[in-house]
Amino acid sequence: MAAGGHDVPMGIGTSIFLIALGAILKFAVTATVSGIELATVGVILMIVGAIGLAVSVMFLTRARGPVVEDRVVERDRVVERDPYR
Repeated sequence: MAAGGHDVPMGIGTSIFLIALGAILKFAVTATVSGIELATVGVILMIVGAIGLAVSVMFLTRARGPVVEDRVVERDRVVERDPYR
């Protein structure tokens, strides 16, 4: 649950995890799997993670609302008389 009460389907942590996992598959894994290209899976995971990160940040900034709100402070005017006059 996000701060504004909206469900965020993929959070910032999950997005960063997907980006990291995708980068590992793209740049660090040299193994081959029959029928699947691990570098392509890595690129797809990085793209999905980046989109999820952008959407999560957008939802978080919308849920927070304005940081500074205008407030009107009304005070009664107090006039003190000089007691020695």
